[in-house]
Amino acid sequence: MKTGAKILIEALQREGVDTIFGYPGGSVLPIYDELYDSSIRHILVRHEQAAAHAADGYARASGRVGVCLATSGPGACNLVTGIATAYMDSVPVVALTGQVPTGMLGNDAFQESDITGITMPVTKHNYLVKNGADLAGVIREAFYVAGTGRPGPVLVDLPKDVTTNQVTAERPLPPEICLRGYQPTYQGHVRQIDKALSLIAEAARPVIYAGGGVVLSNASAELVAFAERAAIPVTTTLMGLGCVPCDHPLNLGMLGMHGTPAANYAITECDLLLAVGVRFDDRVTGKIEAFAPNATIVHIDIDPAEIGKNKPVDVPIVGDVRMVLQAMLERMQKHGETNGWRTRVADWKKRYPIGFPDDDNLRPQYIIRQLSDILKGEGIVVSEVGQNQMWTALHYCFTKPRTWLTSGGLGTMGYGFPAAIGAHYARPDMPVVDIAGDGSFQMNIQELGTVAQYDIPVKVVVLNNMYLGMVRQWQELFYDRRYSYTELPPVDFVKIAQAYGIDGIRVEEKEAVREALETALTTDGPFVLDFRIEREENVFPMAPAGAAINEMIGVHRK
Repeated sequence: MKTGAKILIEALQREGVDTIFGYPGGSVLPIYDELYDSSIRHILVRHEQAAAHAADGYARASGRVGVCLATSGPGACNLVTGIATAYMDSVPVVALTGQVPTGMLGNDAFQESDITGITMPVTKHNYLVKNGADLAGVIREAFYVAGTGRPGPVLVDLPKDVTTNQVTAERPLPPEICLRGYQPTYQGHVRQIDKALSLIAEAARPVIYAGGGVVLSNASAELVAFAERAAIPVTTTLMGLGCVPCDHPLNLGMLGMHGTPAANYAITECDLLLAVGVRFDDRVTGKIEAFAPNATIVHIDIDPAEIGKNKPVDVPIVGDVRMVLQAMLERMQKHGETNGWRTRVADWKKRYPIGFPDDDNLRPQYIIRQLSDILKGEGIVVSEVGQNQMWTALHYCFTKPRTWLTSGGLGTMGYGFPAAIGAHYARPDMPVVDIAGDGSFQMNIQELGTVAQYDIPVKVVVLNNMYLGMVRQWQELFYDRRYSYTELPPVDFVKIAQAYGIDGIRVEEKEAVREALETALTTDGPFVLDFRIEREENVFPMAPAGAAINEMIGVHRK
């Protein structure tokens, strides 16, 4: 006989779990007791939200399922923001939560919360396990559901008696999982693929609009091959950055509210839009009726619910992005003549580069470009949310998929630092840098304790303007500079880092930027850089809310 906790740990090991991010508590003590003797590495975070974000970062950087663990009640509830973040960005995470004993469920027992009910809207599926004999099968199902089809988080709630009781007879595991009502479609319909290829061959002004689905399905090579063969310019969403090398001649950069002029103009004037692994998010489309207004739209996505949800499409193709692109490459016989169109798009790229003032002031764009030049694509860059996120998306050169981690759909401040911890354990061979704002960094600054305890070599680049920068930018542009509760008092992040035993440097001069970055990157262990940037620097270009994406302000003309 085995305890439920023992069965749980064995099930996790069968799934290949090597790292769990968590925080102990009363209802999960049986699990922690079994972890003590297991081969699974446990990383003790300082807040459960960080455990969820770290599992998310692990999953994004590795392509595997990330795992987090929290106790019942407040511990489980503290995971919710991280679970919702993973849900919005389709990240495979399994969240394990403790629960009060089954006999106390629904009685408002100490540290009880209905976590399956709370997380139902932000999980792909969740389970409340009431019989230890079911544990191994539930864990197998949870990992299968999280990592297949359109990935997403799955929660498994574990009452304490289920993990403590001896299980006399485990249910045998089926040789393969077949869940009624859950049969993702992977192969695209051949007739739809042929219809799409015919339209592409006839198009004079085609554009590929690629998103996070390309990264999730590991389809970057196929996307680049298709774009090159069909000679079609490509623009990527925030989540798709890196799926096409930034310096590829067909890459137009990011589109949308803070997209490049070349991308936004091309979308507005294209006659065919090939949407690949995207969901026509409002931050991308702006005024929806003005988004690709004259284009025939082909949409490839593994989730049929996304096709036609925000924008009507002409040719829907449901399937795994990689498999569909492979089929399109195999079946492509001809493509249209796009030389004139590509020349026009290239001219937009030259005339409207993403620029910033070249002066002696300490500007965040300069810092990010210096970091990009030093790493040359050989590192994982994580961001927080706000101006720091958009400056990184616009000014860092991403050359590979899974090297850019950020909270896109939910826009979660405080995501970056703990996600960087997870990324390190997924890819310990690569440098990991978290680009943060002073506001976002303080959301989960306590994780300095985690990186100090385990000597995790995450480097934090704080773009410190002593504001909630993106909110302040909107207040400047649209609220007559009425800075209502967006100014932050100065914080000495170097001293805070040193209090945890972590090295750091404050930088206030432009000429000190590169040396400081190189020092951080060549120092063993964690490091914090506090860059005191221009306080009222803005993110441009910008399409105001409700405007069409070609109605940008702050466009730099060459």
